Amino acid sequence: MEDGMKMPFGVAVVGCGTVGNAAAKLLLSQSDILREKTGLQISLRALVDIDFDRARAAGLDEGLFSENLTTVLADEGIHLIIETIGGLTIARTIIEKALKASKHVVSANKALLANYGVELFKLARKKEVSIGFEASCGGGIPIVRALADGLLANSNEAIYGILNGTANFILTEMTQNAKTYADALKQAQTYGIAEADPKLDVSGMDSAHKLTLLASLAFGAKISLSEIPVKGIDALDSFDVSAGLELGYVPKLLAIACQTDKGLELAVRPAFLAETHPLARVSGVFNAISVYGSDVGHTMYYGRGAGGEATASAVVSDVISIALGTWQLLFSNLSIWPDRGRNIQIADFRESTHRQYLRFFIEDKSGVVAEITAALASRGIGIKVIVLREDRPTSNLVPIVITTHEARERDISEAFESIITMSSVDKDAARIPIIDEQIESVRR
Repeated sequence: MEDGMKMPFGVAVVGCGTVGNAAAKLLLSQSDILREKTGLQISLRALVDIDFDRARAAGLDEGLFSENLTTVLADEGIHLIIETIGGLTIARTIIEKALKASKHVVSANKALLANYGVELFKLARKKEVSIGFEASCGGGIPIVRALADGLLANSNEAIYGILNGTANFILTEMTQNAKTYADALKQAQTYGIAEADPKLDVSGMDSAHKLTLLASLAFGAKISLSEIPVKGIDALDSFDVSAGLELGYVPKLLAIACQTDKGLELAVRPAFLAETHPLARVSGVFNAISVYGSDVGHTMYYGRGAGGEATASAVVSDVISIALGTWQLLFSNLSIWPDRGRNIQIADFRESTHRQYLRFFIEDKSGVVAEITAALASRGIGIKVIVLREDRPTSNLVPIVITTHEARERDISEAFESIITMSSVDKDAARIPIIDEQIESVRR
């Protein structure tokens, strides 16, 4: 066994972008240290792409460059393919070809795995190889390994995650520096934190891709991306950020998977967290995932959720685990993977219950507030705080801010829609759930 472990383990990187180049540099620069730690001789044998300008700029050896994927896949000295192309089409074809060639695959492609993971995992098992995807769910944060190994003794009860660094940076700027959404986005783009087209990040879909995978692992269940209600931060008004802060709440784009008596509640949405909530303090481009287990209680995983070096750390960690054979044991034996998960009840999002922040602009005249509170009361929604502010965003309307007690999403939605149809209420309104910290089972 020891001699076998010291045989060269060949790796090829497909895609010479930010993550691919960072992974290649890490494999080359840390090869001696990795050998000392593991006894493995991990050998980077090829970099595959059609454009090597960025690879050259990164100082990578041109002797590794190849435009011929077929030749690379036919090389018996290459045991694993690192896919860093991204997207749903070419990357899928590359991974399928690699698996059919009996090569292990490591990928950070959360969108591809959220949409086609079941088929790809089944193909990997058929070819008796494995897929590593630690970097897909939280950049450099080792959350996949935690769910697939360290937390296995628990029945997981909930996941709450800040899973997108771009969105978190924008919200941090709005919260800490009083920027508007547009100004915060522009700054993120200037810093290279946001893409020219930031839709995937700010719409919440990137977080939904990651939640699909994390919920599958945490609950050993078949989770479909289409089952997750998604709302982004692109409509968040700086007025509501300011009003929320005055009430002691911080806005975050939150990914939620929580066991309830009605099934597994799933959502990605902007939410208010109390300033004392552990996730409220996660700022800038950082990500964090809270997992609540039946016996361990609350564990939290924090770190850089994106960036070439952080993501490369997770990619190479998967390479090492596969080269050692430890990942194959988990991949082969556990039933928590997307293609093996059990069918579970997904809760109707409209039946979920949370406290809510509501904001309306109303005409400053007698009876309007009473009309609004009556609309809430008629659906059994209790009011916790009501603030009629004096600052006037427009000449004839004043803002009213309400926080409610716990109420069903269905009831809140119906009440909200009825209120904004009132003649004295402007249609420019907002409602944001207030998410309280999960209660740990170990405290009960």
